Amino acid sequence: MQTAIVTSSYRGDLERCRLLCESIDRRVTGHTRHLILVESRDVALFRGLAGPRREIVDERDLLPFWLRPFPDPLSLGRRRFWLSPMGPPLRGWHVQQLRRIAMAAALDETVMVSVDSDVVFLRPFDVGWFHEGEKVRFYRRPGALAALEPGAREEHRKWSRKAGQLLGIDRPEETDTGYIATLIAWRSDTVREMLGRIESRTGRSWASALAATRTLSECTLYGRFVDEIEARPDRHSPGDVNLCHMYWTGQALGAEALHDFAADLEPHQVAAGIQSFTGTDPALIRRAAGLA
Repeated sequence: MQTAIVTSSYRGDLERCRLLCESIDRRVTGHTRHLILVESRDVALFRGLAGPRREIVDERDLLPFWLRPFPDPLSLGRRRFWLSPMGPPLRGWHVQQLRRIAMAAALDETVMVSVDSDVVFLRPFDVGWFHEGEKVRFYRRPGALAALEPGAREEHRKWSRKAGQLLGIDRPEETDTGYIATLIAWRSDTVREMLGRIESRTGRSWASALAATRTLSECTLYGRFVDEIEARPDRHSPGDVNLCHMYWTGQALGAEALHDFAADLEPHQVAAGIQSFTGTDPALIRRAAGLA
């Protein structure tokens, strides 16, 4: 099965995305191409990352004309929001999800491997790992939501409820199964069928249905569709192997802490991610990842 790697990014993550690209070029095999999805104003900024098997994709080639970015006056223009007639203003992380969904539906490749731009591959990895014959490995972790802190748990359950509403799942309203990870695979044919389901249940285009809400998790949407709607065990092989070791919150990591974090990968993990909002210096990440 042909497989494309897809990353949705923005200018604030440029240096982290550069590290991701270098680590893919050095350590990742088996993919046809790497697609980086960005806002129109960021295309020129990211163009230096393009190469023989890496393309920079303008979101205007993916999203409807009526969804447009504007400077946020409350942040003196440093942040952006996206306005549309379909719903409330969306933040960048909402629109990054819409880009990934649109890209997956448009792919010629059978499989899309989605990887966040603040991830770095630390070990050799062939994307063929996601293939099990004609099946694709599907990340799902039963009971994951129940183990979260109360605030995070409620947010994840809201995402689960909204996914159920969009897909027309009456019962259960929500589940405690976790589907979110920073390095996962989707089938493009499954995504196209998922979007068809959303359109048939809502009576709207999938883009207008998803742009109408700020309560959105694309991984949860895909997960509940596969688990509760698709009914195609020949397409997916479920499992809870998380390939990426993540540092989600906390203070910026120094050189020693980063070295320890990188050394703490489980045997099955091939990548690490340092959430960009922690403010960890990309130069330190580069050294800890062996890319300096």
